[in-house]
Formats: sequence, C-alpha cells, structure tokens
Amino acid sequence: MEIKLYFRMLRRGWWLIVLAALVALSASLAFSYLATPQYQAAARFIVTPGSLLTSGGDASAVVDGLDTLDRPSIVATYAEVMSSRRILAEALGYLQLQNLDITKYEIQAVVLPESSVMELTVTGPDARIVADLANGIGYQSILFARGINRVYELDFLDQAIQPEYPVSPQPLRDAGLSLVLGAMVGVVLAILSEQIRVPLEAYRQRIRLDPQTEVFNKRHFSRLLDEELSKNFDGVLCVGLVELNGLQDYLDTLPSAGLQKVLQKVTDTLQKELRGNDTIGRWDDTSFIVMLPATSGGAAKRIFNRIYQALLSAVDLPQYGVVVNLDPHLGGAEYSTGISHQELLEKAGTALEQARRDELNPVYIWEMRNPFWSQGE
Repeated sequence: MEIKLYFRMLRRGWWLIVLAALVALSASLAFSYLATPQYQAAARFIVTPGSLLTSGGDASAVVDGLDTLDRPSIVATYAEVMSSRRILAEALGYLQLQNLDITKYEIQAVVLPESSVMELTVTGPDARIVADLANGIGYQSILFARGINRVYELDFLDQAIQPEYPVSPQPLRDAGLSLVLGAMVGVVLAILSEQIRVPLEAYRQRIRLDPQTEVFNKRHFSRLLDEELSKNFDGVLCVGLVELNGLQDYLDTLPSAGLQKVLQKVTDTLQKELRGNDTIGRWDDTSFIVMLPATSGGAAKRIFNRIYQALLSAVDLPQYGVVVNLDPHLGGAEYSTGISHQELLEKAGTALEQARRDELNPVYIWEMRNPFWSQGE
C-alpha cells in the first residue's frame, strides 16, 4: 500500500523530477564547458632494507629489517618527506620551474595499506608538468633519504607517465551522474511537495466544506455561484433551496451521531438525483442549496420533483427509537440576464416561501416568463 502511495506521489510530481534532472544536467554541462581540465599523474615508491643491513650477509639482520618495515612510522616518515616544502622547492629548482604557480597543483603522498609502498599523486592543469613534478619530487625525496638514512632505502617502483586525458571534467561521466543525482533530488522534492500539499489541501477542504455533511458550506457555495454567473453571464442556470421542516424538532434532541446520519441520508439522496456537474451546499441547519448549470426552469422542475419524491421516505433510527419524517419543500429560481447573485437567491427564497404555504404543491420554481411554476402544473 505504501509503495502505491509513493508511486502516486511520484506520478503527480513527475515534472519536478524532470525539472531537477534537467537543471542538474545543464549545470554539469556548463561546468564541463567552463572548468579548466585537470590532469593527474602518479608515481609509486618502495622502502626496502638498506645496504647496512644486507652487506654483512647476515640473514637474520635482513629478516629483522623487513620486520621493522611493518612499523607504520618508517614508511609514513618518507611520505611526510615527499609532502614537505623543502622537497617541493628542490624539485622545482631541479625542473627549472621556479616561476610555476604551484597553488594550481595538488600534491598528495599516501602509504598503501598493508605495504611498504607509497604513492605520490600530482593533479593540475598541465599534463606534462604533473608528470614531471611527480618524478621530480620523488627523485629529490630519494636523494634526501639516502643522505640521512642508509638503513632503509627509498626508490622508484613505478615512475609517473604523462596523462593523455584529464581526470576532470569528464562531460559524459559527469552528465550521467548529474542526471541520476538530479532525478534523485527530484524524487525527494516530489515526495516532500506532495506531503506538504496534502495537509494544505485538507485544510482548504475543511474551510470549504460543511463538517456534518461534507458538501460545500454556504460561503463557498456563494463564491461558486458568483463564479458561475460571471462565466455564463448570458447562459441558463437554476438554483434551488431544499428545506427539511421535519428536521427542526430534532436539532436539539437528537444525538449528534443520529443527526449526522439523517443529514448524510439527505446528502446521498441529493447526489443520487442530481447530475455530475451540479453543485450541492449546506445553506443552514435545516436546508440545502443546489446549483444546476445549463438548466432551464422546466428541466429544473423535473429534477426538483424527483428530489422531493425521494426525500418523502422517512429516515429510521432504530438505535434511538426515532423515525424522522423530513417533510421537504423546494423553492427554485431560474437565472435571468440582468439579475444579480443576491436577487437570484431572493427569488429562490420567495419560491420556497410559496412552497411552504401551498400544501398541495411543495415544489415551486420562479422564472421570468412564468413566476411560481408549481409542481402540479
């Protein structure tokens, strides 16, 4: 169930995923175009027992020397030597690169795990210089090590080779990664936006709906009516007030759960008898209001008559020992060009008042040509 929920979130927020992926892809391509290519060269070195340990031919001394190499401090010391400013200055002098802007180059010496091997990497904007620097620093480090220590020797294992291709940027690789990362960010944004939207939508629904019936409340219905009249100024439209006189006696005596059950039965009846584009609202404690777009007075009268017949059925509440006779009356009005929203509601109210007074005809509709078109006509 949760997977389906997240899938629906992603389906609604697909545009966020696409947008985030495209933004990330565009940023990656722009960076690849503007960034200075960076090249990397690496040289490897090995530390071995020196001549003082091996010249005597004592095998045990050689073994002891190899065993001592397992101590991290010895190889780590040579790594620190390679990273020192002194060795760098000597290497630049040796390579005749004293005027080089060394801040554009990154130099790093690391000890490879579980070994007496070190790796020196140089990264920078010039492919030839990064290789020369890696070898120059290594050569100066070897000379320095030989001058201070003959017990252990430092030597090249692999010299650096001038790289043919930059390590960054790599447009195809970077674009692919950016596209994937952008899509992942888009997924997160889609889920977050949906989680934010749902509470906001629930809040908007609460302020638009009547809490007991979950149809539109009076204020929101009036707003919808205004919008409909402004869109169809010359169109046809009917509104109708559905009053339940029999409910008046139960407002203060019937428990809220029982009252809500009665109101829900009325709501279900209205939704069943009305069409999909019709609108239902709660007008006051004992009445509802309906709006029928593109409906003439004659067509509305037939619909109101069906509603009246359906509401004649009493609502049985056996748990409370009550049978509620709704005693419905309906008054409607047909919109006519030139009358306002308020005038239309007043005409519907007048028709409802007429329906209350006429015991034989409990459904009345006002229209411009034939005011008080009653049920019996």
